[in-house]
Amino acid sequence: MGYYPTSLTGLIENFSKLPGIGFKTAERLAMHVLKMPYNEAAYFSESIMDVKKKIGFCSECFSLSDNEICSICANPLRHNSILCVTEQPADMIVIEKAGAFKGLYHILCGVLSPMDGVTPSDIKIKELVARIDKDKITEVIIATNTNAEGESTADYIANILKSKNIKISRIASGIPVGGELKYIDQVTLKRAMEARYAV
Repeated sequence: MGYYPTSLTGLIENFSKLPGIGFKTAERLAMHVLKMPYNEAAYFSESIMDVKKKIGFCSECFSLSDNEICSICANPLRHNSILCVTEQPADMIVIEKAGAFKGLYHILCGVLSPMDGVTPSDIKIKELVARIDKDKITEVIIATNTNAEGESTADYIANILKSKNIKISRIASGIPVGGELKYIDQVTLKRAMEARYAV
């Protein structure tokens, strides 16, 4: 990349380190930044530094927050006796965007994966159990992914919560809206049959 000035080369290299960004896209992004008015570029760089300085984890649910308690945990209108357990903050955001859940969340910050050396002590399971006792939770909805790690994590959580006097449920999985049966894999179809409901 000797044909670019050193500073531009550095910017391209930094953009290319982002997930899903190849060299061509990094090049386009760097050229876009170069064409930005100075004040826009300054704001852009400040917003990156703000995220690094200000964003941490909510002390209650472990979602991303720029305060000690996130806006969802601090909202008095949420149902504070129901917890939805997700793997990552991004999963919580997807559920929030759907608008179907009005309780609180607990983010595990990972999933169990013995192959990768991730054990129950590496994710926020102990904190989940403590929170159930402290906050008088009556229902836990487990919303981990339906892959092997998500399923084993869901099973582990369900087993350790069986001794609690609470309702434990798992989000349904099956055929997506608009999906055609001939394109659905066998595991998904089996789950859809098991989770069928009366009409």
